[in-house]
Amino acid sequence: MVQHAHTTIVALSSAPGKAGVAVVRVSGPRVRFVLETVAGPIPPPRVATLRKLVDAEGAAIDRALVLFFAAPASFTGDDVVEFHVHGSRAILARLVAVLTALPGVRLAEAGEFTRRAFEAGKLDLAAVEGLADLIDSETEWQRQQALRQMDGALGTLTLAWRTTLIDAMSLLAAELDFSDEGDVSGPLQLQAVELASNVLMSLQSALGSFAMGERIREGFVVVLAGPPNAGKSSLLNALARRDVAIVSPIAGTTRDILEVRLDLAGIPVILIDTAGLRDSDDPIEAEGVRRARALVERADLVLSLRAIDSAPYRIENQANQLAVATKSDLPGDVLPGEQAISVETGDGLAELLACIVGRLQGLGSGGSALLTRERHRIAVADAIAALERAVTAQHGQGELLSEDIRLAVLALERLVGRIDVEDVLDRLFAGFCIGK
Repeated sequence: MVQHAHTTIVALSSAPGKAGVAVVRVSGPRVRFVLETVAGPIPPPRVATLRKLVDAEGAAIDRALVLFFAAPASFTGDDVVEFHVHGSRAILARLVAVLTALPGVRLAEAGEFTRRAFEAGKLDLAAVEGLADLIDSETEWQRQQALRQMDGALGTLTLAWRTTLIDAMSLLAAELDFSDEGDVSGPLQLQAVELASNVLMSLQSALGSFAMGERIREGFVVVLAGPPNAGKSSLLNALARRDVAIVSPIAGTTRDILEVRLDLAGIPVILIDTAGLRDSDDPIEAEGVRRARALVERADLVLSLRAIDSAPYRIENQANQLAVATKSDLPGDVLPGEQAISVETGDGLAELLACIVGRLQGLGSGGSALLTRERHRIAVADAIAALERAVTAQHGQGELLSEDIRLAVLALERLVGRIDVEDVLDRLFAGFCIGK
């Protein structure tokens, strides 16, 4: 988008509220006018300069560090200035009021700075999503994954896939339209299918990482399950370090699903307390049991709890479970493979946490996830479907092969938010020196 088509926007870029330092950002074609009006001469780009900020009457607002970023070498691609002021609510309110009173300057809408960065080609759509995830990250795994996404890991690989597929389309186009040229020779269709096959295998590998990427972004689901009075709610409260669930010796107290988000050694975890698993004539409790069983089936890890003084218990048809014997301060036997704990004394809780972390780390040991959102999965699945048709086709029709590959390219362009079919012609003529 052309720079002068933008209005100039302003917003508080740091967290709201009182702070030592706050950052007010301005972006757009009138940034230089804004600077000269409130802070005097334009400072050298990317050099922090101490200036007195003034209003229209010349009254001082604050003394601030001013950072100027000249277009196009800025986050948004426009001229950008940041005012690093004292984080007083009064200073911020006055500065924003003075700035937005200037002609052609308005408050930014939600996400508008990042949207301008996307429109200027500074970020692709996957990187924008990575930036949003980075801001929302709560654990170390989430931070690392979001940072890879924001730094363009998915966009870079998508560009490589797209480039290879455009090469394949160029080969097919050359075979169809320029077969009489002396510098166009060889089994071009076979070469094109081989290129498409290589991209297909890479896409299939990336799609396999989607479940892990989604789990890191949303949180691994760990379910506390077992019979009534097995100590599930007590363990939830102990791991959350606060009273989340009502604890009672009366069986069937927990009927609804209770969730707590935890950071376990950098791993995002959604810890879920469920109703005791038993048959019940109470329709409300029965519904709670039904929901509990459904959660057990889709959990990443199930803690199968039983009180140490009760009968052995194990959940059927759940491979990824960790057996836990609760209330180890009471008389009873710990069975082989069980982790004994006592919420009352704290014994075994550290060991249990270490076991949970180890299990979840094992699930995430397959490498970095590239696909983290449902939108990513759909786009890659569409590209895979198109390339599978091209690779397995036996008809030998170059036009049909080219169309399937084109559909895969469009799916990848949706992945990063960019569409440009003219690249096919550019690549064709540059690669074959045809001179037509």
